[in-house]
Amino acid sequence: MILRKYMSLLGVGSATIDLILPKETYYPGEFIEGIFMIKGGTVDQQIKRIECDLVMTDLTNGNEKVIDTTTILTSKLIQSEESDQLTFTFKLADYIPTSSDERSYRFKTRLTFNEGVESKDQDIIQIISK
Repeated sequence: MILRKYMSLLGVGSATIDLILPKETYYPGEFIEGIFMIKGGTVDQQIKRIECDLVMTDLTNGNEKVIDTTTILTSKLIQSEESDQLTFTFKLADYIPTSSDERSYRFKTRLTFNEGVESKDQDIIQIISK
């Protein structure tokens, strides 16, 4: 049991997060609704927060810019092998530039624990004009 706890502190067998979205294509001003799926690892872990950034990448030079962030502060305990869900809601700005050959978007999600390595997830979306 002690070995499993130390392994989870290093990220081996720790809880994971996955942002599940109903589709990949969205319009400026649209509400995005999905769920954060959290799966427990080999030991119980205390969740500290969930952060989800909408990141725009300039594909010509590789620069990234955080457009907006959603943060959920919590003190939930995710038990070993347990699965849990939290709702995700995000409103795109009305005047956000659309995706193109030079510009892409993705959600970068981080699950942070009181102890241990963060769990990360990335989900690519496309923003198209109406």
